[in-house]
Amino acid sequence: MQTPNGPLAQRIGIPREVFPGEKRVASVPDVVEKLIKLGFVVAIETGAGEAANFDDEAYRAAGAEVLPDAAALWAASDIVFKVRPPTPEEVALMRPGGILVGFIWPAQNPELMQQLAARGATVLAIDSLPRTLSRAQKMDALTSTAGVSGYRAVIEAANAFGRYFNGQITAAGKVPPAKVFIAGAGVAGLAAIGTAANLGAVVRANDTRAEVADQVKSLGGEFVKVDYEEDGSGGGGYAKVMSEGFQAAQRQMYAEQAKDADIIITTALIPGKPAPKLITAEMVRSMKPGSVIVDMAAEQGGNCELTVPGEAVVRHGVTIIGYTDLPSRLAKQSSTLYATNLLRLAEELCKAKDGVAVVNMEDDAIRGLTVTKDGTITWPPPPLAAPPAPAPKAAAPVVEKKSAHGPGEPMSAKALSIVFAVLAVLFWAIGAHAPEAFLAHFTVFVLACFIGYMVVWNVTPALHTPLMSVTNAISSIIAIGALVQIAPPAMGAAGRPDGLITWLAFAALVLTAVNMFGGFAVTRRMLAMFRK
Repeated sequence: MQTPNGPLAQRIGIPREVFPGEKRVASVPDVVEKLIKLGFVVAIETGAGEAANFDDEAYRAAGAEVLPDAAALWAASDIVFKVRPPTPEEVALMRPGGILVGFIWPAQNPELMQQLAARGATVLAIDSLPRTLSRAQKMDALTSTAGVSGYRAVIEAANAFGRYFNGQITAAGKVPPAKVFIAGAGVAGLAAIGTAANLGAVVRANDTRAEVADQVKSLGGEFVKVDYEEDGSGGGGYAKVMSEGFQAAQRQMYAEQAKDADIIITTALIPGKPAPKLITAEMVRSMKPGSVIVDMAAEQGGNCELTVPGEAVVRHGVTIIGYTDLPSRLAKQSSTLYATNLLRLAEELCKAKDGVAVVNMEDDAIRGLTVTKDGTITWPPPPLAAPPAPAPKAAAPVVEKKSAHGPGEPMSAKALSIVFAVLAVLFWAIGAHAPEAFLAHFTVFVLACFIGYMVVWNVTPALHTPLMSVTNAISSIIAIGALVQIAPPAMGAAGRPDGLITWLAFAALVLTAVNMFGGFAVTRRMLAMFRK
C-alpha cells in the first residue's frame, strides 16, 4: 500500500460512534497531527467529530483523510480507534486480521469477544490496562474518563438543586452552604469532591479504602469513617467486596448522612460485578425534599435502589439522576483526553515511528491490554509478576550526636576550672601592666568575643544564612572604626596614626566590605526562594 508516509505505513481509522447519545470521538485534530508524525496514515468518517465540535475541515487541516461512510472507513483501515465497543454490524465491516483499540469490557461481552476472534482480529481493550503499572498511567483512559464524569456529576447536581452551593449573606438573609456527601473516593469521587468544594459546598466523603482519607482532606473534604475496622483495598485501584459486618456499619453511616445531606453522589463500582446497593429506598425517604442523588454507577445497575439508568426521576421529593453518558456530556474535553491516551498507546506500539504497530506480548502493559491476538482470545492476562522484594537494609551504625561545632559533651568541671584560672591570671597581668586606654579597648574586645560566640558560634550552621543580616550591621560598626583610623578628625600631625595602623584599618575596611555586600547578596537570594 503506497502512502505519503511510506509503503508500509498503516492506516488508522476513526469511525463515527453509533451508540445512541454518544457524542465522543476517538481522536481529535491536534492528536491526528501527532499520529501522522509517528508515520501512520489517519482516516476519519465524515461527521465523526461533529457532536464534539470538531468538524471535517479541522481533520483535513490536520492531515487526515475524510471518508464518506462507515463501510469505506472500516474496509480501508488497518487499525481502528473507537470509544464504545463495536456493534455486530461494525464487527462484520472490520478488515480480517485488523487491529481494534477501544473500550471492550471483555468480562461483560463474551459474545463480542467470540465475534472479534472469528474475524482474526487483534483487539486492545483500553479498559483492561494494568493500572498498577506506573508507566501505563499515561494510557489510562479509565482515569481520564472518571475524572470528567466526577466533574460533570457535580454540575448535574447543581443544575437539579434549588439552591446555591456556597453559603452567602445577603440583604435578604443568610443562605447556608449545600451539604454534599460523596460515596466512593476513587478518581471520579475525588474529582467530584474537588469540584463541589470549589463551588463552596460543605463536602463529606467515604471510601472503604482508608488510605484515601488524606486525599479527601487535601481537596477540601471531610472523610467520614465507618465504625468498623476492615481494609477495602482491591486490585487495580478498585475497592473489594466488604464483609457483612462492614456493610451493616456502612449502611448505618449512610443512613445518618442521608438525613443531613442535600446532595449525594455515588461512585462505587466493583470490576466484573453489578454495582453495590448503597442507598436504599428508606434512605431516600429520609432525605429532605428537593435533595439530589447522582448515581454514577447507573450503567452497572446503580448504587441507589431507585435509580433508573439513563434517566432523571423524582422519588419521594428527591431527584435521582441516573445518566449513563456523563463523559459524553462533556464531549470535547472527554474526546481530547481519550485521544491523548490512545496517542500514548500508539507511541508504545510504534516505537520506530515508521507507521507500523507492533503488538509486543512481552510488554506487560501491552499484554494486559490485548484481549485477542490474531483471532486467539488472550483474556484474561496472566497476573503481573510481583516486583522483587527490596534488599534488607543493614542496620545503620549508631552515630554519636554532636553539637553544631565540635564535640557535644560538655567540658568537665576540672578542665573548666583550669581554663578559668588561666584566663583570670592572664586578664590580671594585662590589667596590671597595660595602659588605661588600652584596658578600656581590651574590655570591649573581650565582651565582643563573648557576644559573637553566643550569637554566631553557638548557633546551628543551618541558621547562619539568616544571621548574615545581623553580621552586616556589626560589620558596619567595624567599617566606621576603620574609617576613623584612616582619616581621623583634624588633630594635627601628632594625632595622626602611624602607617602600620593605617594599613591595618584599610585591610579591616576591605574585609568588612566583602562581608557586608556578600551578606546582602546571600540574604537577597534566600528571600527570593520564598517569592512566587
